[in-house]
Formats: sequence, C-alpha cells, structure tokens
Amino acid sequence: MKRFVIEQSVDEFYTTHAGLAFIGPALNRFTTLASALSAFDAPADTYSGKDVIFSFCALLAEGKNDFVAIEQHRKDTCFRESLGIKAVPSESTLRQRMDDLASQYRAPVSWASVEFLEKVKAPVGHLATGHVPLDVDGFIMDNSGSNKEQVSCTYQKVDGYLALPAYLGTEGWMINLHLLPGSQHPQKEFSFFIRETLGRVRQFCKKKLLLRMDSAHDAIDNQHELSRHDKLDWIIKWNPRKQDLAAWADRVFTAGEVTIPRPGKRIGTMSIKEKQSFTDSDGIERKVTLRRVIRVTERKTDRKGQQLMFPDIELEGWWTSLKVSDQEVIDLYKGHATCEQYHAEIKTDMDLERLPSGKFATNQLVMACGALVYNILRFMGQSALVNASGIIRHNAKRRRIKTVMQELIYCAGRLISSGRRLKLRFSCHMQAHAHVFAVLYQRLAYG
Repeated sequence: MKRFVIEQSVDEFYTTHAGLAFIGPALNRFTTLASALSAFDAPADTYSGKDVIFSFCALLAEGKNDFVAIEQHRKDTCFRESLGIKAVPSESTLRQRMDDLASQYRAPVSWASVEFLEKVKAPVGHLATGHVPLDVDGFIMDNSGSNKEQVSCTYQKVDGYLALPAYLGTEGWMINLHLLPGSQHPQKEFSFFIRETLGRVRQFCKKKLLLRMDSAHDAIDNQHELSRHDKLDWIIKWNPRKQDLAAWADRVFTAGEVTIPRPGKRIGTMSIKEKQSFTDSDGIERKVTLRRVIRVTERKTDRKGQQLMFPDIELEGWWTSLKVSDQEVIDLYKGHATCEQYHAEIKTDMDLERLPSGKFATNQLVMACGALVYNILRFMGQSALVNASGIIRHNAKRRRIKTVMQELIYCAGRLISSGRRLKLRFSCHMQAHAHVFAVLYQRLAYG
C-alpha cells in the first residue's frame, strides 16, 4: 500500500467541525443573548461576554466541557467566523470571566434556551390524549474525588451534584434546568421551580400540559400548587413509604379490577378519591379532589413456575388529575421513563457529568449553557436527521445528541475567502451531507 506524506498547510484553512456554522446563526438570530451579555462588558475588556459565552457554547456543541479545549481554536478563523465573534478567548480568560460573572451571565443564558425554542418555532409533539408532556425528573452527576463547591453525598451514595431538568414534548426540549447541591432534596423550593417552568412553557406553548413526576415529588403541596394553574393535568408517582402491603392487597383485590396475566400472578387496580382543602397564596380557601390510582401485584410463583415460600406483594400508586381509566394513567406514566435517555445524552453525549470548575456558580452557568446547546442540537436533529436520507439509513422520531454531533457537527470542510465572501466547501464524496447542511443552514441563517 502507498504511504501518506503528512504535511502542515500554511495558507489554507480547514475545519473538522464545520457544523459549528449552525451554532452562530442559532445564537445570533434566534436569541437576544449577545445584547444581554453586553450589559456586563467593561470598556477595558479585550473580550466581550459574547466572545466568552459563544465560544464555550461551541465547545459544548463539540462535546467538550473543559476550558483548555478552547486553545485549539485560538487561531481558527472558521471557529471565529462561525460564531460571529471578534476574538477567541484563551483558556485563562475563559475560565476567569466565567468565574467572575457567573451569577450575572446565568440568567440571560438560561432564558436564551427558551427564547430559541420560541423564535425558531420548534415543533412540540403531543400524546394520544392531546396533552403535551412536561417531564420533571432529577438525576445525579457523579463528581466524586473532587473538592468542588457544593459536591456532597447524594441519594445514590456517591459525591456529586443533583440536576433538576424539565423536558417538554415528545422531542424532549429542555425548558428549565437547575443545578443543586448533591445532598439537597429535589422537593426543596420545588414550588418556585414549577412556577418558573410553567411560565417558560407558556411563552410559546398554549396547549394543555400533562406534568409527570416521580415519587421524589409526592407531596400534597405540589398538587395544591398545580391545581392553581389552568390547562394543566398531572401524574405524580406515589411513595408508599411505610404502608401495610397485605392490607392494601386485600382491599384492591376485593374492590378493584383484577387480572391474571399468568398462573401464580395477579394484578389488581383501583382508584381512590380524596377531598382536601388548602389556602392559596392569596389567602383564599380552596377545595380539591385528589385521585390516586393503586396497583397491587401479587406473585405466588416466579416466571418459571417455581412456588414461592411467601407471596411477593408489590404496591404502586400514582396521583393524577386525569379522568381516564386506571390503566391509561399507568400507560401514560410509562412515557416518563424516556427522561433517562435525555439524562444520558446530557451526561455522556455532551460530557457534562463531571463539571469543569471548582466553583458552584460557574458550574451552574456551565449547565445553563449546556441546556441552550442541547436545544440547538436537538433542533438540528429534528430538522435534518429524523427522515431517511443519504446520511441516516432509517426514519426515527428523535435522534440522539451524539448522532447530531457525528453527522452534522463533525463535518470536515474547507474555508475559502473570495470576493469579500466566505465559502464553506465540502468534499465531492459528501454530497448527502452537503445537501442536508445547506438546507439546515438556509433555515437558521436566512429563514
């Protein structure tokens, strides 16, 4: 075989991340982030807030969260022109500016993720009931072995942080994301999180919502809060805590609906309605009827027919405001498990599990940038990669963030400057990529 001669070009510009050309238009045309960040710039600053935050967002789009990764782009003309920034900051500048202005930058960056979805008119999928799903589900970010601020023992018995995101629609748009100390319970200050999240959703989605949450939020106060909002239903997993399993089994199998999927196993379901009164923030007493769907599974034999010495009783429950059948409530809640896929994309595909800074406020800013980039990459995938083409071999409802990075961000191209214009040229064997790239760029840069 022939061997290659490795050379270093001195007058040509190549990029292995041509897909960053999407990030600049997305941030500049569909958010007001640049002007919001400029309010914190000082006259003597060599690098603006736009230079700093846009550069870091581009790194996240590449799947890199460490500050030192910016050094490879310091003299990269394509990187700078793709983002529309004046200069690329150094590692030390990037770290210092994000440390010093983390609390000021975080609010406009966090809002930009919702502003992008609103202005780009992101499609929001709904369920068979007509509801748009809104899933809230916390997850642990393992940062063990570090001395970072607010890293503490989590419920999974590892040292780290607790992330509390809210996903909208069947596509999984990230509406809100709070980074919390690892030892903090998700229910702490949760009413504020819910009000903030619903306020963001209503900026661009007026449809009826179905809020789904796990048993960490099994608190009556949550249902009182949710009952104050219009066009909102919910399903909250019930935490049985110290319940008498035998008593519940007798009650459900006597009064509920019982099915026998196989010999030695039976499942009983029933609904219980409870009336409660509470006083809202305006001092007005309100009454609400709460519905709880109960499911009891009793196993006297295992799957192979082996007799168990004692019956195995499993008790589950869901609080809900829906008026559909018990089984429909259970089936609708099953969709909440998709959140685990979204968590994996954030922690693995975007490499955001171990955060780069020792300062908690800076890491909160990093996660806010992550939410913004997550939505941009998700939009790119939904716009260009869900249908079969020369790039993707089969149709899908949603593409992983990793797939978007591989197929769109990690595209090799050549930057050509000609006649005061910049051209991004692709190889002749990348016809499918070039076509998809051109269509998506037209929508973000000119549409």
